[in-house]
Amino acid sequence: MKSLKTLIFGSTFALGLLFSTTVLADSVYTVKAGDTLSSISLEFFGSNNNIEQIAKDNNIKNMNMIFPGQELTIKTDEKTETPVEASAVSSEPVQEENTYVAPQQETQAAVSSAPATTSNAKEWIAQKESGGDYNATNGYHIGRYQLDPSYLNGDYSPANQERVADQYVASRYGSWENAQAFWMNNGWY
Repeated sequence: MKSLKTLIFGSTFALGLLFSTTVLADSVYTVKAGDTLSSISLEFFGSNNNIEQIAKDNNIKNMNMIFPGQELTIKTDEKTETPVEASAVSSEPVQEENTYVAPQQETQAAVSSAPATTSNAKEWIAQKESGGDYNATNGYHIGRYQLDPSYLNGDYSPANQERVADQYVASRYGSWENAQAFWMNNGWY
């Protein structure tokens, strides 16, 4: 009987470890339009006393310049219960992503004649460029895909931004996947 209790207790304990574990609560936060290091510090710590630590942990040189889509690691000392699914454990390496760099002047590039498709790459670029916000600006470029205003011809509607972004990517890169690959290598598309 003691053996059966040990087996049941041990099995329950092992399942508990598999599906839930206590970890330090370091979080990855994706910057949204309008965020500042002060507002992020306030959200995570309840005060803006941790601005310098967030900047240091994320190698931010200018604490006044963070960009929508930028991912920040927020280190806290709190412990939290984090569910861990069996499928989340993987031995594949994680690719590190570039941080946002403001778009530069356009250059000619060889492109294929394949039409652009709506894909995860398109959404990935939208999140990196503007946090998905159709009203985002960086001082010059406009909208969800941070397009040159001259491409939009004064029509900043979401429908026109989608149409123009598809045309731009098709003519310059041939596909959203190619545009994403370019962005990952250069920090802009």
